[in-house]
Amino acid sequence: MAKVAFISGPIQGLEDKQHYRDKMRRILTKYGYEIIDPWQREKIIYRAFEGSRVEISSPRDFIRRDLEDIDRCDVLVAYMPRLSAGTCMELFYAKLRGKRTITICRLKNPSPWIIEFSDVVVKNFREFERVLREGLLS
Repeated sequence: MAKVAFISGPIQGLEDKQHYRDKMRRILTKYGYEIIDPWQREKIIYRAFEGSRVEISSPRDFIRRDLEDIDRCDVLVAYMPRLSAGTCMELFYAKLRGKRTITICRLKNPSPWIIEFSDVVVKNFREFERVLREGLLS
């Protein structure tokens, strides 16, 4: 049975810069993971409001779906090129639920919260792939 990975990363303000998800998907799939990517479900919401502020009619339902997805995963992979409230909350929730977590963190001085709730912190996708290849997340 394949392990399941949840892809977490900033969306708001980066709606047209979600290419990192494709890179994460390729790497994770190469190492046998099935992918849960909330962007696949949520992009229609963000694209419907391009050029204007996104209004989510039911934040509770929006968040509930993400948390249910995290409950179904084995590993959460957080991409942090910048701080993201949603990504930090997903990381925190995943650790509270006993999930393995890896953070690809490009921040120069990440918060102790990010460090504490990440099993592994790497700086780039090359290091991320090395962690998977060497089985350091298992």
